[in-house]
Amino acid sequence: MNAFGKRALRWLLLGHRWLGIVFALVFAVWFLSGAVMMYVGFPRLSEAERRAALPPLALSADMIGPDAARAAAGLTGPPARIDLGMLGEAPVYRVLALDGTRTTVSGTDGRVIDRVDPALLLTIAKNHPAARTVEDLGAVTWDQWTVPQRFNPLRPFRLVALGDAAGTRLYLSERTGEIVLDTTASERFWNWLGAVPHWIYLTPLRAEPALWRDVVLWVSGIAIAVAVSGYILGLSRLRLSPRYATGRATPYRGVSAWHHLGGLIGGTALLTFIVSGWLSMNPNRFFSPTLPDAAALARYAGTDAAPFRFDPTAAAQACPDLKEVRFSQAGGVPVARALCGQAPPRPCCGSTAPDPDAVARALTALMPGEGAPRIERIEAEDSYWYGDREARPLPVLRAVFADPSATWVHVDPGTGEILGRMDRSNRVSRWLFNGLHTLDFARLPRPVWDAVMLLWLSAGFLVAVTGTVIGWRRLKRRFG
Repeated sequence: MNAFGKRALRWLLLGHRWLGIVFALVFAVWFLSGAVMMYVGFPRLSEAERRAALPPLALSADMIGPDAARAAAGLTGPPARIDLGMLGEAPVYRVLALDGTRTTVSGTDGRVIDRVDPALLLTIAKNHPAARTVEDLGAVTWDQWTVPQRFNPLRPFRLVALGDAAGTRLYLSERTGEIVLDTTASERFWNWLGAVPHWIYLTPLRAEPALWRDVVLWVSGIAIAVAVSGYILGLSRLRLSPRYATGRATPYRGVSAWHHLGGLIGGTALLTFIVSGWLSMNPNRFFSPTLPDAAALARYAGTDAAPFRFDPTAAAQACPDLKEVRFSQAGGVPVARALCGQAPPRPCCGSTAPDPDAVARALTALMPGEGAPRIERIEAEDSYWYGDREARPLPVLRAVFADPSATWVHVDPGTGEILGRMDRSNRVSRWLFNGLHTLDFARLPRPVWDAVMLLWLSAGFLVAVTGTVIGWRRLKRRFG
């Protein structure tokens, strides 16, 4: 090796040594927290949990219709969705605009409801199936479990403890009266060992999305440099033939030998998880949004929509356990669906499933100038349409466009609702992030997947722990 190569390796060794003292512990935390996240996800309100907490929908013959609610909300164009549900003992329309704005409109007199009284929110919480001894914990704008931006249109919240054995707490929006999140004592405990350290998800930092994203990108970027430098150094010190005078392939002994030789295997796991985690933050915005923008959704919905057909008396007879009626439109065709208990949404109120030709025309309008897409019907999960903790809706339509980005759009055939957008960059991200970070290449069944993941995590954890021990010993020698 020439003088330049030796100097480069020396600087690489120094950088790896001193950055590794800090990042070995970070790596260990990431691997342990990743193992926790295999079994406990970040708190969220599943559709089944949301439906279970909804009271029966009570309708009256003289209530206003969804078109009047849309007008009261100030929408001149199509809504993303209008949900008819209950707020206490009164029906309300919750109007969701294409830009994400939410407006609650009284179903009895058409007035806009800007704020829900805390006493009413407490009553709603008392009617939750898990409620026992309900306690009002006060108003919350931001806390550890409500930092994601998707909650912004719903803030502030009322936090209520249900007093059940699971330690359930509800977050109710003071703007709409909806239950938007529930957490249990177990979820809160395990997430402090799981998602919070894994995602660096501290409330003051996560409340500033741009800053949080930059911090995660820089921390994981430096971590990649530490891992790569370690791999290069490990290969440079490995001697298979001829071996060192000791007869070993490594010049090290004890923990250092474990770090060296284990790192050549565990380092692969380290790089796999860190690089894929870094990519999950979408550096340089390499990956496209997974939903069409508001303008595209407006073209898909159609500007010339027929009025919604809504007869409250007929709607009340849709099913004995009616919880909500959801209104939307695709290609100018209004659709109404009844949400009955835990059953899939069903057409109601005089509407039927969208005509396939109308959906095809609406999809053509979604991306003007790209021509009509090829429509495929997906009956079973595949590599790009599958669920993780919750099953994806099936069947689903996949609209395949011939645009330069090779865009796919997934549509619910029963409602015409757009469920997601995926172009070439998103399909690459699916393999680079999901494939590498969760090892779901082959969609292994559990517990086979658990065994593979835990083995891979253990390999990386070995590198992290031995690196932490080596770093601690070096600091003691230098400063102790």
